[in-house]
Amino acid sequence: MKLRNEQIRNIAIIAHVDHGKTTLVDAMFKQSGVFREGQEVNDRLMDNMELERERGITIAAKNCSVVWKGVKINIIDTPGHADFGGEVERAISMADGAILLVDASEGPLPQTRFVLKKTFDAGLKVIVVINKIDRKDARVDEVLNEIYDLFIDLAANEKQLDFPVLYAIGRDGVAQKALEDFSPLKSENLHVLFDTILEEIPAPSYSPDEPFQMLVSDLGYSDYIGRLAIGKIFNGRVKSNDSLVCIAEHGKEIPLKVTRLQSYFGLNFQEVANAEPGDIVVLSGIEDVKIGDTICTKDSPKALKRISVDEPTVSMRFTINTSPLAGKEGKHVQSAKIRERLTKEMLRNVAIRVEEGDDREVFVVKGRGEFQMAILIETMRREGFELCVGRPEVIYKYQGSKKLEPIEQLFVDCDENFLGIVTEKLSIRKGKMINLVNNGKGRTRIEFSVPSRALIGYRDEFLTDTKGTGIMNSLFAGYEDYRGDFPTRFTGSLVSDRHGAGVAYALFNLEPRGHMFIVPNEPVYEGMIVGEHNKDVDITVNPCKEKKLTNMRASGRDENIILTPVKPMTLERAIHFIRDDEMVEITPKSVRLRKTILSGQKRHTQRAAKMKEGS
Repeated sequence: MKLRNEQIRNIAIIAHVDHGKTTLVDAMFKQSGVFREGQEVNDRLMDNMELERERGITIAAKNCSVVWKGVKINIIDTPGHADFGGEVERAISMADGAILLVDASEGPLPQTRFVLKKTFDAGLKVIVVINKIDRKDARVDEVLNEIYDLFIDLAANEKQLDFPVLYAIGRDGVAQKALEDFSPLKSENLHVLFDTILEEIPAPSYSPDEPFQMLVSDLGYSDYIGRLAIGKIFNGRVKSNDSLVCIAEHGKEIPLKVTRLQSYFGLNFQEVANAEPGDIVVLSGIEDVKIGDTICTKDSPKALKRISVDEPTVSMRFTINTSPLAGKEGKHVQSAKIRERLTKEMLRNVAIRVEEGDDREVFVVKGRGEFQMAILIETMRREGFELCVGRPEVIYKYQGSKKLEPIEQLFVDCDENFLGIVTEKLSIRKGKMINLVNNGKGRTRIEFSVPSRALIGYRDEFLTDTKGTGIMNSLFAGYEDYRGDFPTRFTGSLVSDRHGAGVAYALFNLEPRGHMFIVPNEPVYEGMIVGEHNKDVDITVNPCKEKKLTNMRASGRDENIILTPVKPMTLERAIHFIRDDEMVEITPKSVRLRKTILSGQKRHTQRAAKMKEGS
């Protein structure tokens, strides 16, 4: 017989990127009494990572709690980007219900489908909140119909289809059950949302006869008490100093003693003497714990089902920095340090896999997408690492002699004037148009089926083609037959033939050849890519060449050289630009492009050998 702990509710907030999850959580905090009156509070409290604040997205799922009418509500704020799907799976493993947040204008988008499918797979009850209804372009009734269509499309059962709907302005911290109720007098707070959570979301259930069981869904680290295991108690109770065991993969049992037991109160942990079934707790005193492990009693160890994560679809090669400028800007340059950092990332992030490469100094990192990889690289860079990374490659599968590749469902929203160029570019990349909807307001929504490799590096091109007004979202759709080769880049590279520093005179004379990446006085070395060639072949150039002066031609006699401004090279742009024989050199201060083989002579020899093999 199952009982329910009515003093707790565990709820995940799920949505597409930028539909207002974190802002709504802020308002829930402020109205539930987490902060004292007059206390100064930042916006987007849950996005506490520096990168999250810069980019305005949630990268890691985070927990917090509020108390409403004597009931503790544990809130799990999840990322909306499909590249961080592992975070969504972790969050859902702790929840008993979900709030689905949908923008009143944009409606359900690809990642809405992605996170909602995960929620249905876990059998969770859903409350729908249509947010941002104060937008001028809000189309609330149409969006509600689209949500019903999405639920039916994802094979929701009758209980899930009978979902409560609330209308909200998350930024102002107001919500109502009926749309017409919105007025300054009737809608002042989120009380109706809190009440709906208590009424609609089931309290966590547990078996009174079962011993203590907790599923580890997240890991933390404290400088004072070491490794922290975070998860939901499925059955039984736990007290500080209890002797427990951790059941790892393949049933291996690791004995442990709880040195400290903590629970969430607001944004912070508080030490508690004991914890009840259904609560989300933090255990200290466990070293060899991984996400997905079960912590239970020593007397009757019994494992819970491990968290399962979708297979990775993209891989990247990480290696030590081998350029002549290595070790000048970073403090962590050795392969052992990179290995240690990637292993740590694998422990924290269930969607990341790390394998040894063909060389001791090469690591193959596998994940969900190049955006997830870029976030990992940027984080490492800020921690003082120097490394080189190769181009993202999709992971192929083989069925007998058949080659299969990952396929994405791509949704494009753009002005109808750009429809032709977008369709043309995607068809070159082996994309197939599935659907086209023109809503009569000058914008079209197009759905494509495209290979995952087609989207690597396409986003920047898409924004240029649509003059920055296009919106592009994709969703992993499974594996299909390989669709054939296509060119990844129609331009070549301008490669430096020597070590030195960039000279304005040389760069000015190279500008007709292509688009430059470096500025005067910037250090260069042989094999470094200093620009993009107009034609589709690589050429070696001398960016350090100075003007020869004679007594007849003094420097002041010529016009001042005015160079075309150089757009600073960002990490994502660099990763998208490189070809298979190129790498990105990343240091805490610089992002440089380079050839994998730096020596021009060696590259020439290798090219000649390949041509000989081909003939």
